[in-house]
Amino acid sequence: MFLITLRYNQPMPQVTALQEDHINWLKNYFAEGIFIAASRKIPRTGGVILARSMARDELERILAEDPFTAVADYDITEFMPTMTDERLGALVTL
Repeated sequence: MFLITLRYNQPMPQVTALQEDHINWLKNYFAEGIFIAASRKIPRTGGVILARSMARDELERILAEDPFTAVADYDITEFMPTMTDERLGALVTL
């Protein structure tokens, strides 16, 4: 599983201009079952995406399609959940 954090590197007007395309990109990969959760950071300095396990190069290919690549830097952390709240137990197998 992957935790992807985005940090905006451009002013908010440039981020906002790409927001609709970014949301459509997210929706596409939610529909494909790749993304599990996504949200803005608070305060709004970037975002967070939780993605299922896959080959890292495949994830990097998917992230390269994100319109926000023009306005954000990405940090990818791979992890394997070994303990979760029972309500999130399915994450252990993703």
